[in-house]
Amino acid sequence: MLTAYTYPLLNILWTMLIFLGFFVFIWLLILVFMDIFRSRDMGGGAKALWVIFVIVLPLLGILIYLIARGASMHERAVAQAQAQAQAFDAAVREAAGTTSSADQLAKLADLHSSGVLTDAEFEAEKAKLLS
Repeated sequence: MLTAYTYPLLNILWTMLIFLGFFVFIWLLILVFMDIFRSRDMGGGAKALWVIFVIVLPLLGILIYLIARGASMHERAVAQAQAQAQAFDAAVREAAGTTSSADQLAKLADLHSSGVLTDAEFEAEKAKLLS
């Protein structure tokens, strides 16, 4: 039976600290691998060497990677977040900005009447909209 005498409070705290350290290590490992493969300023050979180094000597590899390339990790993460935000905004604008065929035909008619579109271009665009 497990009692307070056989497993004291400090051992429980130490075990919790070990688990926390393990999860932090795994999280850092995932972040480093994501950054290695996200990085566009490294070639394939450099990426392969970093991956091998991190796999062979994980703790030392993570620490050296964070020291050597840690400052630019944030820049790459921000750039990816901005690209994702722009893609999301474009998708929302596309979904929200859909107009009816009648509106598009009215715009085509305005362009045709102002002389921007020729008769052939107008008919081709009108055929595309109506099909």
